[in-house]
Amino acid sequence: MAAKLKTAVLGATGYSGLELARILSRHPRTASPLLLRRTAETDPESAEPRKKSATASAASPPISGNGHAHVEPFSWSTLKQHGVELLFLATPHAVSRELVPDAISRGLCVVDLSGAWRLKQEEHRAIYRFKDADVKTAAELTERAVYGLPELNAGQIKSSTLVANPGCYATSVILALAPLLFAGLVDLNRGIISDSKSGVSGAGKEPTARTHFVSVADNFSAYSVFGHRHTGEILEQLALDSSQFIFTPHLLPIPRGILSTIYVYLKRKMTAAKIQSCLQDFYAGKKWVRVFPASTLPEIQFSVHTNYCDIGFSLADDGRRLILVSCLDNLLKGAAGQAVQNMNLMYGWDEAEGLQ
Repeated sequence: MAAKLKTAVLGATGYSGLELARILSRHPRTASPLLLRRTAETDPESAEPRKKSATASAASPPISGNGHAHVEPFSWSTLKQHGVELLFLATPHAVSRELVPDAISRGLCVVDLSGAWRLKQEEHRAIYRFKDADVKTAAELTERAVYGLPELNAGQIKSSTLVANPGCYATSVILALAPLLFAGLVDLNRGIISDSKSGVSGAGKEPTARTHFVSVADNFSAYSVFGHRHTGEILEQLALDSSQFIFTPHLLPIPRGILSTIYVYLKRKMTAAKIQSCLQDFYAGKKWVRVFPASTLPEIQFSVHTNYCDIGFSLADDGRRLILVSCLDNLLKGAAGQAVQNMNLMYGWDEAEGLQ
């Protein structure tokens, strides 16, 4: 029997990191993952040491078993000692931007769940305000990084050692729009609008005034209008201009899940059957995208706790106005599940391994 892949998860106590640890711990081709936490040395955003967390049990009973799933402080020597081959970074953008050059130079493969390496164009990347210690190396890695959306970039992912996991909102929007845009069916002169809603876990584990229970419960709000970090991903991956696309995210009073309602005009009159065929043909053989029948729309409850992205649509009687609805779990298909999909591709395994 082939030796199992040795992985590590830095940021293992965050929401996405915990999901990753849970999936990897039961994956048939990976050894139990090394769980790591950030320290002051690995966190450029904080000058204060972070509190120690001896085990994962307090944060996540499902991955701790009998309490022996230790979360260790991050260090390169720890990774080497454990023979880690693939490093998952479930860390803030600035942390990933700082660590990846070292990781690659040490011969590690990396799947990064932050936005540090997703964007090729400086105008989109500027929102992160990165300050690279080695500008030349950062530029080289930016070009080298593969945008890890398996349904679109499987061929590149298979040969990559640095995969930039997509954002959760971006995944829901790109997967819904890609078949129609690539087929040239959308009237871009009329513009595209995406009205997207996410559960509170999409904001991360660190509490803020916006994500406290009192602010979220019995409430519904828009945020980051004309300024959300995932907008650049959508524009780049779909080859859109900012004048052609409006994206507004909203915060739902639920723990997890995303629903994107996307409004488009078509270049010519279409039938529901043709739209259906366009979507189904594009995703034929793609395990983790489910295309719903015409006018049967997905709901968050159908995809939550799974790695599926569900896509449905409704076509107006005029055959020109189309509404797409895309749903996924922001912590799985929008983060940890997709990261494991990428790992599977990188090592030549079936995309569904460990995600069933």
